[in-house]
Amino acid sequence: MEKSESRTLTGVVVNALLDKLAEDVRIIEIDEISPLGDYFVLATGRNLNHTDALRDAVEESATKAGFEPDHIEGHRNANWTLLDYKGVVVHIFDEEARAFYDLDRIWKDGKEITLEEL
Repeated sequence: MEKSESRTLTGVVVNALLDKLAEDVRIIEIDEISPLGDYFVLATGRNLNHTDALRDAVEESATKAGFEPDHIEGHRNANWTLLDYKGVVVHIFDEEARAFYDLDRIWKDGKEITLEEL
């Protein structure tokens, strides 16, 4: 996926998450430190129903924009779901899983950016 496509998809994903009131949404630019993609998007849901709704919103918005996930880890009612769109990897957690896995700390060498900076 081209970087410009990754930027577009990241914007679509973040807007979908914010529309569904995801908490602590962060965008981490990882292209200079990892071959896994261009961006990680991290978001927290308040409970399992909310994390399911966030996942559905991301999938629906991305599909409408012409993007399909290459791979999905986690299932309905999971405390962590990963949607891999090649250039963009979306992580949706419940609060406990977000704190336990602490990807914010693990990927601190990436550059955190805002939606406006996209």
